[in-house]
Amino acid sequence: MLFSAEFPGINVSVSPQPSRFAYQARRHLPERIIQGILFLAAFSAVAVTIAIVVILVYESLGFFKHVSIVDFLTDTQWTPLFSIKHFGVLPLVAGTLVVAAVALAIAVPIGTITAIYLSEFAPHKVRETVKPFLELLEGVPTVVYGYFALLFVTPLLQKVIPGLPGFNMLGAGIVMGIMIIPYVSSVSEDAMRAVPMHIREGSYAMGATRFQTAIRVVTPAATSGIVAAYILGISRAVGETMIVAVAAGTQPNLTWNPLEGAATITAYIVQVSLGDLPHGSLEYQSIFAVGMVLMMMTLLFNVLGHLLRKRFREVY
Repeated sequence: MLFSAEFPGINVSVSPQPSRFAYQARRHLPERIIQGILFLAAFSAVAVTIAIVVILVYESLGFFKHVSIVDFLTDTQWTPLFSIKHFGVLPLVAGTLVVAAVALAIAVPIGTITAIYLSEFAPHKVRETVKPFLELLEGVPTVVYGYFALLFVTPLLQKVIPGLPGFNMLGAGIVMGIMIIPYVSSVSEDAMRAVPMHIREGSYAMGATRFQTAIRVVTPAATSGIVAAYILGISRAVGETMIVAVAAGTQPNLTWNPLEGAATITAYIVQVSLGDLPHGSLEYQSIFAVGMVLMMMTLLFNVLGHLLRKRFREVY
């Protein structure tokens, strides 16, 4: 719209100027749209987690209507597919913890030593060569690891340990440890390389050797990140499926001896999920109950890791 103002001998047409606030709103509109998209992306992770928890709780409640939670947590037999049914989750928990312990006994020392070497001692060319191979281990399908444990590692162990059964937790745990070495070493190395260089230089100025600086200065300073790497490795080991399903066996067995075979929580879930059990049956609902136990175990390890990281940050 044009506004006309007449003066003696002059005819002026004036166009209204846009409001300053409207200009600011138009300028910030793309930013608000981007913020909304980022919020939806972040909220989607929370929503998926909540949905998983809701499904597990809902299906588990149907299971615990028929099975006492006390029996579920204290019974030492797990035979939901037999005619005489027992629903004691302890054999599955024991198998899961034993395999994870063997895996961590392999992955933690090797992964930490590898991280220290790559961060403090390795030349640039060596570091750039080794890291891709470590990352390549992460991309190998877990079912390949499972058959590697069953057909290669277990026969080697049987030559050293006569009488070792074909399905055992030791071979599965060793291969699982090899699988999670890249997780431990990569995160630990990133934490060590994040330590400021002036801390190393101060250690050298005090007369410390390179090895002493790496062990007594850099590693303690990066403890929070190293602990995070260990927790990531534990969560990965506890939740692993195909290696234990192929190499550790599917028979629930309450034992703490890694030389024996046993089923884990994830192996049982795979076993039932591949069967012909009808949806909604008690046996089918049992996989959600053990899945809830697995989720609580993972949550416990993550909470402990958070507390340890917080403590080490305060100390160092």
